[in-house]
Formats: sequence, structure tokens, C-alpha cells
Amino acid sequence: MDVADLEAEFARLELDGFDESRALRLGQILVELAQAGKMPVVVNIRTADRVLFHAALPGSAPLNDLWARRKSNVALAFQLPSLLVGQRNRAKDESLDRHGLPAGDYADSGGAVPIRVRGTGVVAVATVSGLPQVEDHKLVVRAIKVLAAE
Repeated sequence: MDVADLEAEFARLELDGFDESRALRLGQILVELAQAGKMPVVVNIRTADRVLFHAALPGSAPLNDLWARRKSNVALAFQLPSLLVGQRNRAKDESLDRHGLPAGDYADSGGAVPIRVRGTGVVAVATVSGLPQVEDHKLVVRAIKVLAAE
């Protein structure tokens, strides 16, 4: 996915509201989609200061938890999908080091997508780790679209 496509996709991803019950529902949607595809992923939904939902599905590994945390840190810091941040960095031949963000805490790989509420902005981030980065990203976007349609 190129930068322009990712920017356009994210511009359309907005919810009318988001709270703990909606976080639980989004987590359930992500788990259902992942289970249907037998995807060995970790699902994490959090705000800047607390976890709202977390699940480790069969076949996922402890490293997936670490990747989820690092990717969600990028999405929250930039208020953009981690895949978009990474694609922009690669297009400019830059890295997160340029921003003073250590690799141990931040990863600009795909899979973390900010949850934006219309009229409010970013309130949380939904992250998947365990698949190739573009597939992680697509799974989160698909789940947010399902939630928005409910």
C-alpha cells in the first residue's frame, strides 16, 4: 500500500463514539475475524494510559505482544496508522531515530491503527501483531469498518 492510499483510507476511518464497551466490541470483532482465518495474532486495544482489550490467539508468541506495544506507541505518538508512518519514513529514507524514538519502544511496522472519533480526534489505538505487516493493518481496518457499520 502506498502513502496516498493509506492517507485516503485513514481519512475515512472515523467513529461516532468510542468507549470501553465499544473497545470490547471491536476486540470481539478482531478476535472473530482472526479465528475465522486461523490467524495466530495478538489483539490489543488501548489508550495512551491503559489497556482496554487484549487477546493472544493460538499460535501467537510473546514477541507479538512486544511488537503490538511498539507499533501502538508509534500510532499514538503520530496519531496515524503505524504502516503509514513506516511508509512515509521509507519513502524519505528516514527512520524513527530521526524523531528520537528508540527501536526498543517504537516500531513503524503495520498493524496499529488509531481510533478516531468524529469531532474529537484520536482516542485510542487498535493493534494486531502476528501476520505480515500489511495483513496486520488490513485486519484492523476491516474490524473498524465493521464496528462503524454496527
